[in-house]
Amino acid sequence: MAYRMITSFVFTLIVLGTICDAQLSSTFYDSTCPNALSTIRTSIRTAVSKECRMAASVIRLHFHDCFVQGCDASILLDDSPTIESEKNALPNINSVRGFEIIDKAKSEVEKICPGVVSCADILAVAARDASFAVGGPSWTVKLGRRDSTTASKSLANTDLPLFTDDLTTLISHFNKKNLTPRDMVTLSGAHTIGQAQCFTFRGRIYNNASDIDAGFANTRQRGCPSSRTTSNDQKLAALDLVTPNSFDNNYFKNLIQKKGLLQSDQVLFSGGSTDSIVSEYSNNPTTFKSDFAAAMIKMGDIEPLTGSAGIIRSICSAVN
Repeated sequence: MAYRMITSFVFTLIVLGTICDAQLSSTFYDSTCPNALSTIRTSIRTAVSKECRMAASVIRLHFHDCFVQGCDASILLDDSPTIESEKNALPNINSVRGFEIIDKAKSEVEKICPGVVSCADILAVAARDASFAVGGPSWTVKLGRRDSTTASKSLANTDLPLFTDDLTTLISHFNKKNLTPRDMVTLSGAHTIGQAQCFTFRGRIYNNASDIDAGFANTRQRGCPSSRTTSNDQKLAALDLVTPNSFDNNYFKNLIQKKGLLQSDQVLFSGGSTDSIVSEYSNNPTTFKSDFAAAMIKMGDIEPLTGSAGIIRSICSAVN
């Protein structure tokens, strides 16, 4: 009798585990909206072809979504009487962009399959397609996420990494999301196609510190004046000076040469525990791209809403 009870219990656990694992599936829309992925891909390719920088912005948008309440499209919600938008949180305001690109993709999908595909899934697919559009890896996106009806500006302020964070703080942020230091270094490699505003790196290029190449600092100073004005603060610089429009491993080579633009970049190679990972990726672009795809899949699994949780929003910026 006891044996049968134990066996039944183990079987139940296995079944429940299988159900949980099956909640997200790459074939989720195969019957309900078979052209969803191709529609999203066309929309993202069009956007990136108009502005290459948008690839990095879309990937970052997915990252900033998943780190707050999970991958639930909460970052896309505007302020409302019941919602305090994450867009206005310190790590996001006047920084995170690409909202209109996701809105456009959603609009195109709604034309062929109204009320079927979530904004959260569109954002996850868009990040994959943005990577591939600039020479980065592709991966199979698991689907079936639903959209949040809430947002959390307060969690965005506490859970998202900042450009001033040291290595210990960065590792802690990622660990809270069940991402390893290797995942963290890998995902940071998306900065190879990103840009940063002057106010985020001004302190680094003018402080004459030992962890920045002097020639690199001088070059960057020409595009980022020391005086703090709104105009100067918003001046842009590529995070990778060498190949800013290509998804490659030059970001890691730059760190080894003390040419990381953001402080939170350079701490990845500063005599700490992640130095060896940076060195590995600087020597092996294939490993980096493979690990990046795996890390993006892992990040996309952070606390998704599935089944009866959440909703399918008809527009991504509001609960309807």
